[in-house]
Amino acid sequence: MLTLTGFADEISSDLNIQLEVLQSEGIKFIEFRGVWEKNVLRLSDDELATIRKELQQRGFRLSAIGSPIGKINILDDFEEHLIDFERALYIAKFFETKYIRIFSFFIPEGEDPAIYRDEVMRRMWALVKKAEENGIILLHENEKEIYGDNAERCKDILETVQSPNLRMAFDPANFVQCGVKPYSEAYPLLESFIEYVHIKDALLEGGKVVPAGKGDGELRELLKSLKDKGYSGFLSLEPHLSAAETFYGFSGPDLFKIATHALKDLLKETKAEWN
Repeated sequence: MLTLTGFADEISSDLNIQLEVLQSEGIKFIEFRGVWEKNVLRLSDDELATIRKELQQRGFRLSAIGSPIGKINILDDFEEHLIDFERALYIAKFFETKYIRIFSFFIPEGEDPAIYRDEVMRRMWALVKKAEENGIILLHENEKEIYGDNAERCKDILETVQSPNLRMAFDPANFVQCGVKPYSEAYPLLESFIEYVHIKDALLEGGKVVPAGKGDGELRELLKSLKDKGYSGFLSLEPHLSAAETFYGFSGPDLFKIATHALKDLLKETKAEWN
């Protein structure tokens, strides 16, 4: 059984609107990235307590913390970034979710990622060690322009660190925007590491993000394969249908619903069960 979740801040910055739209679509989980125009890591303890109470009262839970950890330049100060990571660990435990989404650091434009491989691995090891100590699983997302933006380098990270506390958040649209065919090329290399899937599609020509199944993300093939292998994890809606920035994506209530319906149509087509 697949479980639907999503980035509720793509609906609205208002928590109540987020929950109303998710509830109307039968989605009871959130990948928590932000609310009230604040990134999750910038919320105060009082704000976190208010959010947790509201979620509990309305029957919602978090699937993951959609953190921006690792979304800095590989040359930026890492020790300062670790302070944010400690906050992410605290928030994950506060909301009783075992997953934190992370990245593997932006590479300076035009430079060979191989130059920075050792530093990337040092930083990833440091993050994973802290995750292991806290019983948290880190989900590496294949974001554009980071070290792990293609399938080979994602595999390199996962095999080098080789920890059950570092897994893959597979994002088809991001692969498309890097010129990688998600199912044909990336999935065979990364299948054994995938523990979480972002539902986002895109066109190879121009990289425009589109609803699931309308682009070149090979979502049908991916969902069928996940069903056949008995995948029972999260499918996280991250539509980006209105705006896509480095630290933020937006769709609005109506476009988020369109994205949700597109995913449900694909799930029906592949005869997959979900809740």
